[in-house]
Amino acid sequence: MEKLVEIDRYEKKEITKNYRSLLRACKNILSNDDIKEIRKAIEMALSRKKEFRRPSGKLSAIHSLEVANIVASEIGLGRTSIICALLYDVVQGDDVEKHEILEIFGKNVEDIVTGLIKVKGLYEKDTSIESENFRKLLLTFAQDVRVILIILADRLQTMRSLNLYDAESQQVIAAEVGYLYAPMAHRLGLYSIKSEMEDGVMKYTNREMYSFIAKKLNETKRARDKYIADFIAPIKKELEAAGLKFDIKGRTKTIYSIHNKMKKQNTPFENVYDLFAIRVILDSKEKDEKADCWKVYSIVTDKYQPNPSRLRDWLSIPKSNGYESLHTTVLGPDKKWVEVQIRTHRMNEVAEKGLAAHWKYKGGEGEKGMDAWLGNIREVLENPERNAIDFIDDFKLNLYDEEVFVFTPKGDLRRLPKGATVLDFAFDIHSGVGKQCNGAKINGKHASIKQVLKNGDQIEVLTSKTQVPRAEWLNVVATSRAKSKVKQALKEIQYKESEFGKETLVRRLKNWKIELTDQLIHQLVKHYKSKSINDFFREIALGTIDVTSMKDVVSAPDTKVLDKEKQEEVAQQKSATNFVAGYDELEDSDDVLVIDKNLKNVDYSLAKCCSPIFGDKIFGFVAVTGGIKIHRINCPNAPEMRSKFGYRIVNAQWNSGGTANFQATLKITGTDDIGIVSNISQVITKDLKMKMRSISIDSQEGSFEGTVTVFVNDTDMLGRLIKKVKKVKGVYNVSRIDSVV
Repeated sequence: MEKLVEIDRYEKKEITKNYRSLLRACKNILSNDDIKEIRKAIEMALSRKKEFRRPSGKLSAIHSLEVANIVASEIGLGRTSIICALLYDVVQGDDVEKHEILEIFGKNVEDIVTGLIKVKGLYEKDTSIESENFRKLLLTFAQDVRVILIILADRLQTMRSLNLYDAESQQVIAAEVGYLYAPMAHRLGLYSIKSEMEDGVMKYTNREMYSFIAKKLNETKRARDKYIADFIAPIKKELEAAGLKFDIKGRTKTIYSIHNKMKKQNTPFENVYDLFAIRVILDSKEKDEKADCWKVYSIVTDKYQPNPSRLRDWLSIPKSNGYESLHTTVLGPDKKWVEVQIRTHRMNEVAEKGLAAHWKYKGGEGEKGMDAWLGNIREVLENPERNAIDFIDDFKLNLYDEEVFVFTPKGDLRRLPKGATVLDFAFDIHSGVGKQCNGAKINGKHASIKQVLKNGDQIEVLTSKTQVPRAEWLNVVATSRAKSKVKQALKEIQYKESEFGKETLVRRLKNWKIELTDQLIHQLVKHYKSKSINDFFREIALGTIDVTSMKDVVSAPDTKVLDKEKQEEVAQQKSATNFVAGYDELEDSDDVLVIDKNLKNVDYSLAKCCSPIFGDKIFGFVAVTGGIKIHRINCPNAPEMRSKFGYRIVNAQWNSGGTANFQATLKITGTDDIGIVSNISQVITKDLKMKMRSISIDSQEGSFEGTVTVFVNDTDMLGRLIKKVKKVKGVYNVSRIDSVV
């Protein structure tokens, strides 16, 4: 501790608190020798030559201790991973050499620390998911699963400290966590971490809705707690009578999952019925686990009517990430549907800590499944032919959670994502089988390659030596492995066709005594309006372009055409970023928007997906056409745009002197009383003197739901309108919706 310099009293307390917390966590899972090594790693982390702070301003040593605490207590990893979490910052800061790590802690620690340093180095270069660096980052993950788990701990701690970052960094970090790391945590079975990440992402990308749901949950807590107690009481009595040892409690669902339900069901908060779930956790011996879980199921469904379509049995066949549980939905008091989850303490630890728990409970199938998953990831990432967008999309496909279980003719079990087809199954067997697949027999009946698989299907793949992959197959397959193999096969076919077309053209030109130059190729591509040179050669091979018709074109090349091409290229290079205005010009501007600080004379439009209006926090997104689309910071598409196309994001803000009319759409729900529409219209047009573009009302069973689109000057004006309409008698709720009607 005495080696620390330039650290204030608060930071010393934080270091001491995290230091003790980590040692307490280690005491429960590690030997005394392991703890001694961890103490040594902590001392190395705290004895840096100079103070080092993260972009948030937090001392790096504190962050490392916090990450190590997550690795130990929340993920449940051991000595090697804890030491790596403590040391990779120190090694990168040149305070400790890698060879010292090898000598003191061994080869495993050195390898993982090297992987973590690579990841951090790639972030410092470029965090854009579309960049080649991101392929390298994911490939580093796929080499050792502990690298992924430690980085997940790092990202979780960063999310917990996100309030210390500036507004732009908050958006970028939250978008990346939501796009990649939360799904990855889910795929690895780390449900607690995944849930906290998702809620954190929503807090910073859609704060208004996050705060709204949090407030509603707080307001309804007392009623919800009473309902849970009433639901549990009779079940608890029956379980005790059956001699079972158990814990039973209600668990409120996350804000993110509640918001998802509101969107999927297109319903307000008040109509979301499954705000919580009841969880029964049994203290059972491993040999009795399944029988005890089904015993609880029998007791619950004897007491409350079950919904047969909502039974989920992950006891008989666990998910590929090892998740085991029995879920059912029953009709509780007051005719409300309630989800009940039944599992043992072992299953619950696996559900919370995922893969790490499988190393504790040996013999679990999850580790084998995860090894196969990581192998599949490596196969996707190591293909050098893939472009960045394709490979990140395919990587995301590997993060599926819902699965179907199907069988080969010999009875071997195969896990595939929900929505997988016969063709996916064929490629899962072997890429050679997939390429020649022309159908299948499912449960003895003939089926096409497009047939979607169902749980329990037994599949015999049918092949033909004359069958070759086709471009349409990309719309048939659902797995990343199959997509990757189909694309690879198509490229091989296209390459062969292109080479054959080129040879055909060269032979014909040789007969005409004309040499095939780059200039001539570009002229021909332009003349025949081919998309690319390779496409041009393929069109020759396929007979789309007749080589004999080229003689007149190649004999008298039109230099004017070539000159025109050059002129067009120059014109295209003159992009919006060349028109930069000075500060003086900007101050006198009547533009409503200021884009990228001083950028002026830029074509922009307001995005229809979120309909920004004056006063909203906004950003610009450079469209493919060269113009700029203006989005709200909490646009539903913002996280993906920031993560996938971060390089196309530009700053934008409203010019305080600008005035304009903007369209805003409100969703209104209420009692279907006579004159309600007239009253709403009067408030808008007469009381507030606003222009109304449209109003649409749908009545059903005494209530109504409708939308109204109005023209407003800014968010203040819209806020006044919402408050006024809420006061109309019979109106339940008024909220702004994204898309313009």
